[in-house]
Amino acid sequence: MTVFEAFILGVLEGLTEFLPISSTGHLTLAAHLLGLDIQNDPFIKSFVVVIQLGAILAVLTLYFRRFLRDVEVWKRIILAFIPTGLLGFLLADVIEGVFLGNDLIVVVNLVGVGVVLLLVDRSLERRKRYDDVNQMPPWKSVLVGLAQALAMMPGVSRSGATIVGGMALGMSRKAAAEFSFILAVPTMLSATGFSLFRHLDEFRAEGWVLLAVGFAAAFLSALLTVRWLLSFVSRSSFAPFALYRILVGIVYGVFFLR
Repeated sequence: MTVFEAFILGVLEGLTEFLPISSTGHLTLAAHLLGLDIQNDPFIKSFVVVIQLGAILAVLTLYFRRFLRDVEVWKRIILAFIPTGLLGFLLADVIEGVFLGNDLIVVVNLVGVGVVLLLVDRSLERRKRYDDVNQMPPWKSVLVGLAQALAMMPGVSRSGATIVGGMALGMSRKAAAEFSFILAVPTMLSATGFSLFRHLDEFRAEGWVLLAVGFAAAFLSALLTVRWLLSFVSRSSFAPFALYRILVGIVYGVFFLR
């Protein structure tokens, strides 16, 4: 991997992590286009996980006051994280060895979740009862966490699964999107820390430089994306993202499934 390739992947991570279009799916596709062996190279597998720290820092920057002061939102974060963290720990080898870099899984999930998002978005928004995550009963956060766990399969989209799960439980688009951003912090921190712990001995000096470039690029692009998405979902549906997912999935399948 070159510094330029690390920068491209970092920008792509920041742009796609919080949109319901699957950051892992896009990074897998980009790695193919750049000629990087994401399925068999341990460093590249770790790279696409670790640069999520940049996206996490963007959320912490935008929501640091709420993290410091809002006890109620922390209750819901903890409850939602429990199923994701437990399943992620138990299935770590399957995720890295089978799911990550698997073209067929990415294509199926890009198209399938796109269709689901297209079908349920407007009907769920009409049933909204909570305009803020703190209005939702805490126990429902566990169900949002279970929805988020589906994103262990590349192509599903962590934010997409969390947003649809939140809306299915009565949250508005904006509230579900905000909860998705906030819930990303413990989820991605744990995934990153676990990946570093497992593969730290595989990192060479130049690898840390590449990680720093990817981290910075992910932070800056995620900062812009989160601000824009909140403004967008306040007045529009997720239909454009659903159609985009389906289109990318089809193109991905045509060129990379043999």
